[in-house]
Amino acid sequence: MMQEDNNAATIKQLAQELGFEFCGIAEAGFLEEEAPRLEAWLNRNYHGEMAYMANHFDKRLDPTKLVDGAKTVVSLVYNYYPEKKLPEGDKELKIAKYAYGKDYHFVIKDKLKSFLNRLKEEIGDVGGRAFVDSAPVMERQWAQKSGLGWQGKNSLLLNRKMGSFFFLAELIIDLKATPDNPVTKDYCGSCTRCIDACPTDAIVQPGVVDGSRCISYFTIELKEELPTSMKGKFENWMFGCDICQDVCPWNRFSQPHQEPEFLPHPELEEMTRRDWEEITQETFSKVFQKSAVKRTKLKGLQRNIRFLNDDNT
Repeated sequence: MMQEDNNAATIKQLAQELGFEFCGIAEAGFLEEEAPRLEAWLNRNYHGEMAYMANHFDKRLDPTKLVDGAKTVVSLVYNYYPEKKLPEGDKELKIAKYAYGKDYHFVIKDKLKSFLNRLKEEIGDVGGRAFVDSAPVMERQWAQKSGLGWQGKNSLLLNRKMGSFFFLAELIIDLKATPDNPVTKDYCGSCTRCIDACPTDAIVQPGVVDGSRCISYFTIELKEELPTSMKGKFENWMFGCDICQDVCPWNRFSQPHQEPEFLPHPELEEMTRRDWEEITQETFSKVFQKSAVKRTKLKGLQRNIRFLNDDNT
């Protein structure tokens, strides 16, 4: 047990040195309670056109199927709350705060590679894999299991010290480490601000989101034309949406991140509505060269802007 305690202490020390705000540890195993919930969510087609969500059902629930000999899931929190928000007035076209700077997949993946390498230097031969929202890992469930927070009514992980404006990442490793206690209390209480504020009624019940009704889904994942039934409901969000986070009382504890890579491109800070409406491929490629916004491609962003402009004509 002493060795497992030492391993846990080493993991947490490395996490802190690499700039992660929180680090939690859970024993790897089958997420028995999640299996029926995931199945019900998929059966209701809440994943919409995101077919990948239905793939690898077993792997999604069992990390030992992702990493041979997996014994531990290390969950990590990395802050992205900006010191200065881009304009979010009634007339502004808006993008989600997580997409202001460089694509988080690249930034955090590099940190996780360093994490694994340093873990091997400190402890010895440790096998494992790093994940940043890029594989069938139920990251919010593992984060809750490892004591990092609870799932709010908007289904996002909430942390009492910093709200929800953060990325989650995982290391699944074959090293035993003393697990943390899960968060079993729901600190949302009777608050329903996120449910009340969602303009597309995507939060169908506390903790359950119909992904196929979410503004983030429409503006990023959906590749076809946007449904006319959603006209006037996007509140000028052209890439992603922060509404359910912006209204959450726990986000009053959000603190600005310290990651230079997440700072917006200087031209992005100067963009007006007219600039967005007239954006060219050259500008798009320059401003969003390493950004998550590239996922929509220029064509997708222009589709979203046309849709929002139709709302205002």
